[in-house]
Amino acid sequence: MTVFSSILDLPLDARVDPQEFLSAAMEWHFNPETGSAYWLERAKSLPFDPRKDIKRFEDLARFPNIVDELRNVRAEDLIPRGYGAHPDVAGVPESGGTTGVPKRVVILRDWASKMGTWMDTRLDAHGFPRNVNWLALLPRGPHMVGAFAKLQANTRGGLSFTIDMDPRWVKKLIAAGKSDEARAYVDHLIEQASFLLHSQDIGALTTTPPLLERIAQHDDLVELINRKVKGILWAGAHMDFDTRHLFRTEIFPNVKLVGVYGSTMILGGVPERPGLSDDDPSIYDPPSPFITFSIIDPDSRQPVDYGQRGQVVMNHISKNMLLPNNLERDMALRIEPPEGQVGDSVADVSPVARFGNEVVIEGVY
Repeated sequence: MTVFSSILDLPLDARVDPQEFLSAAMEWHFNPETGSAYWLERAKSLPFDPRKDIKRFEDLARFPNIVDELRNVRAEDLIPRGYGAHPDVAGVPESGGTTGVPKRVVILRDWASKMGTWMDTRLDAHGFPRNVNWLALLPRGPHMVGAFAKLQANTRGGLSFTIDMDPRWVKKLIAAGKSDEARAYVDHLIEQASFLLHSQDIGALTTTPPLLERIAQHDDLVELINRKVKGILWAGAHMDFDTRHLFRTEIFPNVKLVGVYGSTMILGGVPERPGLSDDDPSIYDPPSPFITFSIIDPDSRQPVDYGQRGQVVMNHISKNMLLPNNLERDMALRIEPPEGQVGDSVADVSPVARFGNEVVIEGVY
């Protein structure tokens, strides 16, 4: 193990020198012995040498946003050679396809374990229940969120109940103007959730805001959840402040409600900051320096002031993968970060209306 890889092996809550971490990551991903086939080839077209010229996190803006290339890259070429001939791959998740052909990444077992442990600690900070069964009303298949939901249920001491969901089909129906068919499909999902909520000892529910809103239209399910469920984890789509306040204070007052801001392009999710009141917006503090956010003006590409709204730029830097300077399809408030965090915290996240040449349709995810 080299000094470069050892700092990348630290847990997500470790306090590390950001510049030392960044130098280690550049060495790992662009050294011919340890870097991935994708980045070693891609580096030839860069107008700089990452191992020499990327010294500060601000320098990551020099990288092109390469995530669109992940629609077609051979998955094996994304795995760093430093993992050896037989890397322990946890999965090859794909994006939701909201902005075109899905993108894909490769998640190695060590990163999945670190992300799961960090999220587990954050949920404990919220007082989220342990030793209860989970119902995951989420996309599965190639989508990362379903796999992490199962991991959380298992590590926190409960059984994991799941429901099939294809969010891409819902988006296609909405785009085609087939709203009746989309509603019928969602009704089908809610019916399956109802069967499990009535028949099983479900203590935690993880789902998306659009599906939570549909559940809230059924008085019997609202009563059942307030009686049986101790925690709701929501992710995968935006929830505005008024809806969050209504859920927390009137619809599900007996349930711990926690939001997660995640993306396939950061290989994980960020639970909201613990200790927020019902009158606060959800604020997300990423596990820097592994994951960092910045909020910029989409026209000038310069940071907006704290408290102002801008577009989210994400960086994922780990031993597993390097995904720098990714302009996401989300707008958010720029929030001053906690002491020691690299980059910004974000709040009040919502999608842009269009991204590239595509209309952004959230659907159910």
